[in-house]
Amino acid sequence: MTAVQPEALTFECETGNYHTFCPISCVAWLYQKIEDSFFLVIGTKTCGYFLQNAMGVMIFAEPRYAMAELEEGDISAQLNDYQELKRLCEQIKRDRNPSVIVWIGTCTTEIIKMDLEGLAPKLEAEIGIPIVVARANGLDYAFTQGEDTVLAAMASRCPDKAPVVEAEKNERNAIQKLLHFGKKKEEVVQEESEYVDHPPLVLFGSLPDPVVTQLTLELKKQGIKVSGWLPAKRFTELPTLEEGYYVSGVNPFLSRTATTLMRRRKCKLIGAPFPIGPDGTRAWIEKICSVLNINPQGLAEREAQIWESLEDYVKLIRGKSVFFMGDNLLEISLARFLVRCGMTVPEIGIPYMDKRYQAAELALLETTCQEMGVPLPKIVEKPDNYNQVQRIYELNPDLVITGMAHANPLEARGINTKWSVEFTFAQIHGFTNARDILELVTRPLRRNNSLKDLGWDKLVKEEAKI
Repeated sequence: MTAVQPEALTFECETGNYHTFCPISCVAWLYQKIEDSFFLVIGTKTCGYFLQNAMGVMIFAEPRYAMAELEEGDISAQLNDYQELKRLCEQIKRDRNPSVIVWIGTCTTEIIKMDLEGLAPKLEAEIGIPIVVARANGLDYAFTQGEDTVLAAMASRCPDKAPVVEAEKNERNAIQKLLHFGKKKEEVVQEESEYVDHPPLVLFGSLPDPVVTQLTLELKKQGIKVSGWLPAKRFTELPTLEEGYYVSGVNPFLSRTATTLMRRRKCKLIGAPFPIGPDGTRAWIEKICSVLNINPQGLAEREAQIWESLEDYVKLIRGKSVFFMGDNLLEISLARFLVRCGMTVPEIGIPYMDKRYQAAELALLETTCQEMGVPLPKIVEKPDNYNQVQRIYELNPDLVITGMAHANPLEARGINTKWSVEFTFAQIHGFTNARDILELVTRPLRRNNSLKDLGWDKLVKEEAKI
């Protein structure tokens, strides 16, 4: 008898906590992305220790973030929150003079009910620097959702009217300046004429500048002009968001930002799979094209060309299985890509699942499994790690993608692992970066093959007998 495979994805929710990094770690990449910003994390010494460990001690450059450490006097309401924060922000203005100060609220500010949203407008008017308040506490959010809360807060600061003064137009046109760098005026005019007439499109999600350029150019090949990115390289270059503008996300953990853009800014969300892997990137571009009434050109050939270049990696994982324990909310997209590579995925753990925002990605995962002839994975939200480890023992997957806390214990039990946090910081978006994903996925398998060639596996077995 053969087991009957489910015809649709199955979802479960366990009672595990968010077994992830604290979301204040989003500061690590956001302060580098938004070059004129300063991030002030308001929390206890524990938060400070975490930030030091997460980001390392920077000797050669003073980073644009700091800890506002809450002492006993703050927590017992013996000190004036406003005066203390004013003192710190005035010092930041004097020393660094940023274009924006971002207050990151932690678990402690939630527990003692610090009214950061109430304090910020008054202080902003006093010191003359915009203050954006973002909640990034580990009580409510998983690792990467810290970025989501920051971008949702910044969405309300985007201008609602396109600039009319030429100087302001130039200041806000950062992406076009990047694309036109070093080109003659005639060449720029010629390139501008290649765009199709379509409603403005703004993309949201923090990506390294090279990846921003790659995705912008991929859309440009289809005649699509990107009007702006949220976040921009500078706070002063935030994109214009008028009612009716189209927006599209590049990361699956930005559901709060998507909701803010739709409800508060009255933008139209393009619900597409995310541009991770050649299959996801093609689907993302095709969906944007279909919404903007543009007939996509050459995407099938482009995807086929990328898959051909990945074959040396794909042959290492074809037919193997991968288990996701759940950490950074990239799990659905990575699983879909790895299924397309020929892997099977028995279970996808994910800390938080927004089925509406990830609807197109879930549909593509389902289609991909059917086309590849592999069983549909079980999706477990807020997984209980103890139960997951038991399931890993039963399933015996070839690879487990997990948070750092569980990697070494699993390796000690002979299970191959890969840190999920590495996918958060690697460049994994777009056609050309699919190779970087497979470089990470295959590294444990390639390492094991090298050890076998050296006879290491035999030595381990001999030691086990002793």
